[in-house]
Amino acid sequence: MKLSPSKLNSFLMLKLPSAWLCGVRVRHIDQTECEVGVKHRWINQNPFNSMYFAVQAMAAELSTGALVMNKIQESNAKISMLVAQNKASFSKKATGKIKFSCYDGKKVNEALKNTIETGEGQTFWMKSVGLNEEGIEVSIFEFEWTIKMKSSKL
Repeated sequence: MKLSPSKLNSFLMLKLPSAWLCGVRVRHIDQTECEVGVKHRWINQNPFNSMYFAVQAMAAELSTGALVMNKIQESNAKISMLVAQNKASFSKKATGKIKFSCYDGKKVNEALKNTIETGEGQTFWMKSVGLNEEGIEVSIFEFEWTIKMKSSKL
């Protein structure tokens, strides 16, 4: 089953309701990229009248994690995924509609291939860039993902 924006957004509502309530939504996903949008609103703002950093982090992580989920699902292998580390930088107040884009699908392909071939876990960094409606960068997030084969129980 191929992941689509509507399937991922349903997943959000059921499994990550805080992200869904804050307005985080997958807009596009394909083999190499994922785009997630979120609009600055009362429910996701900080005291400085801009989007709270944690909401930006949820949207950015989803733009990377959805690519990982999609590739794992396509592989038909039993593989677990987890964020090990993250880094973020903020360059402008996040107001209005913010779009987080990740273009690192090829990194996931390589790591999955290595995990399936060797049975050993892999780590890799993925980047998501947040842009406002004018195309101005508001934040950059980087996530270190770990993947490994799930052990079979005897």
